[in-house]
Amino acid sequence: MQEDQRLVKESGLEARVAAIVEPVIEDLGYRLVRIRISGLNGCTLQIMAERPDGTMTVEDCEEISRAVSPVLDVDDPIKRAYNLEVSSPGIDRPLVRAGDFDRWSGHLARIEMAIAVDGRKRFKGIVLGSEGGKAVVKLEDAPADQEPDVRLEIEDIAEARLILTDDLISASLKAEKAAKAARGIDDED
Repeated sequence: MQEDQRLVKESGLEARVAAIVEPVIEDLGYRLVRIRISGLNGCTLQIMAERPDGTMTVEDCEEISRAVSPVLDVDDPIKRAYNLEVSSPGIDRPLVRAGDFDRWSGHLARIEMAIAVDGRKRFKGIVLGSEGGKAVVKLEDAPADQEPDVRLEIEDIAEARLILTDDLISASLKAEKAAKAARGIDDED
């Protein structure tokens, strides 16, 4: 799974948790998307993961939860009580790998940079793919006298996520159906 590593990563305690759970998740055949620790319901540790084909079922979430719980109990990176939540990336998913920008090419995304590019940190536009570690995005608000396509270093992205549109919903449903068919899962399951 090393060929498409996460380039947008956590920092601080979230990075420590990611270092603990990512190998466990990968050993099960899944990919870590994101770790988020929030004050929700006291304290919540959210682990967002997916299969390499982009799908994730409730049973997959349960499998990951059962596998990472004992590892987190042993290492104990969060020094207070917390709720563990394992989820799929969802339709308006974060983009954390170069492959995510390729897979979701043609869809609208919002990108926040950790490091400003030409004096700005926020970008919104149509994802065109990736090239050499850079996300290529056609900006919605590009001035008429400027090239609308920007190339943003994926490692310098603080957060990138798809924006929910009818086209995205349709593409997500189609991709999920194709992935299930490839795994031999009936849509009724």
